[in-house]
Amino acid sequence: MRTEDATLPGDLDTAHRQIRELAETLRQQNHLIAGLQHQLERLLRQRYGKKGEAVDPAQLLLFMPEIPVEPMAPMPPPDPSTTPEPKPPGHGRKPLPAALPRQRIVHDVPLGGRACPGCGGERSPIGEDTREQLEYVPGSLIVLEHARLKYACKCCSAHVAIAGRLPEPIEKGLPGPGLLAHVAVSKYADHLPLYRQEGIFQRFGVELSRSTMGDWMAAAAGLLEPIVAAMTRRILLSKVIGTDDTPVKVQDHTPGQGIKTGRLWVYLGDLDNPFTVYDYRPDRSGDGPERFLKGYKSGYLQSDAYSGYDGIHARGIVEVGCWAHARRKFYDARASDPERAHAAIAWIGRLYGVESDAKKHQLDAAGRHALRQGRSRPILDSFGTWLAGEAAKVLPKSPIGEAISYSRMNWAALSCYLEAGFLSIDNNASENAIRPIAVGRKNWLFCGSDRGGQTAATLMSLTSSCKSLGVEPFAYLRDVLDRVSTHPNSRIAELLPDCWKPAESANPGGRKG
Repeated sequence: MRTEDATLPGDLDTAHRQIRELAETLRQQNHLIAGLQHQLERLLRQRYGKKGEAVDPAQLLLFMPEIPVEPMAPMPPPDPSTTPEPKPPGHGRKPLPAALPRQRIVHDVPLGGRACPGCGGERSPIGEDTREQLEYVPGSLIVLEHARLKYACKCCSAHVAIAGRLPEPIEKGLPGPGLLAHVAVSKYADHLPLYRQEGIFQRFGVELSRSTMGDWMAAAAGLLEPIVAAMTRRILLSKVIGTDDTPVKVQDHTPGQGIKTGRLWVYLGDLDNPFTVYDYRPDRSGDGPERFLKGYKSGYLQSDAYSGYDGIHARGIVEVGCWAHARRKFYDARASDPERAHAAIAWIGRLYGVESDAKKHQLDAAGRHALRQGRSRPILDSFGTWLAGEAAKVLPKSPIGEAISYSRMNWAALSCYLEAGFLSIDNNASENAIRPIAVGRKNWLFCGSDRGGQTAATLMSLTSSCKSLGVEPFAYLRDVLDRVSTHPNSRIAELLPDCWKPAESANPGGRKG
């Protein structure tokens, strides 16, 4: 008798019981293996795969049932008076910006070559042939020597008078507003950490330590905080606010500790309040958004269904979901359940198709709302019925089960964008505002302290808002840092990025006479 046969039960009932136990063990192990394979595929895709979530549309047609949609009247053609003419496809080199300074270099014909070969007379100029060449002039550091003239009485050589000191961003500090703006933009807009800037300045022969520049940034952020506070007040007047968050590593100076995890939240206003404001918090508790949105009395909040927003929604702020988040969960479930995952992706793709048509026809909020009611609502109703039917057929903890559960649990929030045309189908705008932090993390690695996180939030709020509004961040910060210390607080709105107008400067250092 073989050794393994000796362990088999002798009676039929015991054998059946053992088979059932082995089958249950096998089922649990298969479920565990499927979950681990799903996690491995996600990690491999995040590490080595494509970041996009594109799926072949022809493949989706295999899984997509027909959806009954009520016929709609054809959309009116766009008004020619308000629709910009399409630009012809560009060919060749684009013209250089007219605002760039130009230096004229004249190439003349030598004197010996001006004689006419026919009659021998001297040829006269009749015009010129010009072309533009783009050149780069490296950045430079200059030293501004502030001389305060003194006067005294010639008769008694007493009663000395001296010119007043101009206001400075940092009282008796070394950096001018241009240098502060350059360091801030380099780090918080271009993701160049301070230790690299330290090396760049060394090539100019100037020793500026990273700790010194860090103190400068903290001082600049303190000056600019009233502007960010005014931007926050404007955001809280929005009809809809988008938000998202991301972790950042922060040095913990408590003895025995090393690195802790802080959190940077982003808040986006609507078209009437087009600002991007970041808020640093030492953790991810709901206290952060609750404190920031304390003055938000009514409106919509679009987010990723994080439970920390529940207290905000409980006091009347309407939750708007994100279909990009829902779609991502089905996309991650393609390997374990391709039929259901691709079917769900196809349903969601039709919702985005409606949004593409609205954008193509340049519909306003009212037109977008009408289009969604006629086309998106039937799609959502059919999709909701499909989700309810499939939920009973899948394992709740499987990837497809979790994707279906996420959509069903957040169905009211995911359907909320149908209520108004100014609402968006997803929260991608907030996710895009978070991306600069993810890029910066790979370069500056961590914040030096909680105070450093607050400094980053303040300066990133201004640089990001400038970029989204088409304002040059360096020019803005250089001018505002030069003015903010003497600017009346009652007129702080004049310094907001959407209202800012540069002051006239009398010298290259940005100081006004």
